[in-house]
Amino acid sequence: MQPSTHPRLLLALSMAIFGTLGPFVRYISISSGELALWRAVLAALLIGLFLLVTRQTIPFRQIKKELPLLLLSGMAMGINWILLFQAYKYTTVSVATLSYYFAPVIVTAVCPLLFREKMTPKQVICFAASTVGIVLITGVSDLGQSSSDLIGILFGLGAAVFYALVILLNKFIKSVGGIHRTFLQFLAAILILIPYVAFSGGVSLGGLDGTGWICLLVVGLLHTGVTYCMYFSSLKDLSGQKAAILSYIDPLVAILVSVLVLGEAMTLWQIVGGALILGFTLWNEIEPKKKKE
Repeated sequence: MQPSTHPRLLLALSMAIFGTLGPFVRYISISSGELALWRAVLAALLIGLFLLVTRQTIPFRQIKKELPLLLLSGMAMGINWILLFQAYKYTTVSVATLSYYFAPVIVTAVCPLLFREKMTPKQVICFAASTVGIVLITGVSDLGQSSSDLIGILFGLGAAVFYALVILLNKFIKSVGGIHRTFLQFLAAILILIPYVAFSGGVSLGGLDGTGWICLLVVGLLHTGVTYCMYFSSLKDLSGQKAAILSYIDPLVAILVSVLVLGEAMTLWQIVGGALILGFTLWNEIEPKKKKE
């Protein structure tokens, strides 16, 4: 029991940290694209320094066939961040996060097409119930700024699409280790984000106040660099089911932070919709007990 406690604790802690991202983003007064760029730059510098100190080299000869997939997944990750940060600007952290957590449902729906897997009756039920949850969150908003909320939800769903793309692309990447994969994906994200930022307004870090700088460093170094390392370090020692269950700490913490810390409201129907998304997506991840070794 002792060996499995550490990775579970590590993953739970990383998910809890991910769940606190929204409030920090609110205090960084730069564009979503620029924020995504500096997030990737700071995280890549931190992980690059770690690889240098630990004298780990990237086996380019072994992974050269998968570099295009790494490049694409890193680009998708960068776009995913832009859309998620935009969602935070237009709606509450809880609603943006719940919209974003539609990604596993998208993966479930797309896998039969890409991997010739048949959807089980359970998966069909989970997909339908989660879709109803999104409709409830989107269609019955009563926060006083329904048009703004709808835009935020659409950005959240867009982020979910690109996060699902990251998950699906990574299913094809077999020979690249977790931390090397993350480092290369951050570099790929930087490659696409530099021209995007250059053509969409440029760099505006000079306008940040002290709080903004602190929040930017926390988002780049803690929420991205440190936490992604914790996340991937714990995944290799956990089953997919355990990892999936612990990943739900992220949206639950995000909702608690949104309601209790930021004082953001949720309607009854949005709570019901969120429960449908999280509950049925979690049920979809839990496999029936089979023979245990």
